[in-house]
Amino acid sequence: MTGQIEIGRLLRSSTAGFVVGCRVGQLDVPSFGALVRAPLGEDYQVYGLIHNIKVGDDGLVRQIVTAENVSPEVILDNRERRIVPVELSVATVGYERRSSIHHLLPPRPPVSLDTIYLCDDNDLKRFTSAGRCGYFRLLVGAADLPLAELLAVHIQQVQAAQNDGGAWRAVAVQEIITQLGEDYTLLTSVLRAVREADPSS
Repeated sequence: MTGQIEIGRLLRSSTAGFVVGCRVGQLDVPSFGALVRAPLGEDYQVYGLIHNIKVGDDGLVRQIVTAENVSPEVILDNRERRIVPVELSVATVGYERRSSIHHLLPPRPPVSLDTIYLCDDNDLKRFTSAGRCGYFRLLVGAADLPLAELLAVHIQQVQAAQNDGGAWRAVAVQEIITQLGEDYTLLTSVLRAVREADPSS
C-alpha cells in the first residue's frame, strides 16, 4: 500500500458492492476495471473492481448543453469549480483482515463517507497473488456486470503489474474456462474480449 491515491468517498454499500462519489476533477486517476480498496480500520479493508463510471448532471449542466456557442471557459469553469456529480460503481472481490487476503465477500461492507483509494501495482500484485483467481466467482455470479469487458481490462492491468511473462494471465484464463465451462456463449465472449485486450496478441 505504497500509493495513497484517494479517489472519493463512499455513498452507499452492500456486501456485494459499493458506490463511490467523486468530482470530475478526480476522474483522471480511476478507470474502468481498476482495483480499489476501502480501509475500515488498521486490520481490515475491502477490495473491489470499478465496473461503471457515471457522470451525472444538474440544472446548470442541462442549461449549458442546450445553449448555443458555449465558450471553452464556461465548460472548464463548470467542470473545475462546480461540483459535477460522478459515481463509481464497484463490485466487491474480497477483503483483507490481519494482513491475510480473502477472495470472498467481506464480513461487513464499507460505511458511508469512508475514503476509497486506488490500488497501486504492489496492491494489485498482493491481491491477485493471494489465490487462484477465486474472486472471479464473485464477478461471474453478479448481475448486471459487463463481465467480458471487465475481466479483459482487469486481466490486462494485472498482467502489466505482475510482469511475469504471462504466467498469471494463463492461470486467469484457465479459471475463466473452469467457471464458465457450461455457458459456452458467455465463455466465448469473455475469451474473445481477453484476447482483444492483450497487447501481445
